[in-house]
Amino acid sequence: MNIHLKFAVSVALALSTLVFLPSAHAVDEEAAKALAKQNNCLKCHAIEKEKDGPAYKAVATKYKGKANAEARLIEHITSGEKAKFPDGHEEEHKIVKTSPPKDAAQIKNLVQWILAQ
Repeated sequence: MNIHLKFAVSVALALSTLVFLPSAHAVDEEAAKALAKQNNCLKCHAIEKEKDGPAYKAVATKYKGKANAEARLIEHITSGEKAKFPDGHEEEHKIVKTSPPKDAAQIKNLVQWILAQ
């Protein structure tokens, strides 16, 4: 085997292992869904269909490519800021609770899952 072919094979093997290694920041989908269920998020939101709140796919589309997307959604679900409903009224958005309380990793995972839809 010539040196160029050996190099190409080595690079291909190295890249293929990177592709299949789990990401250090991979979203834990099951944990995110469990947190959403525990907090009754799915009462107002669904993944694909509009309910009283926007579908998570619509949220992901709205924030796609925006540098502040994660921070914006974290603020929204942890601050109790106003949420607008289809009929025009506003209510404070329910604050997502975690166990242990205010667990930033769980909140971040939930937001990353929403943005991945």
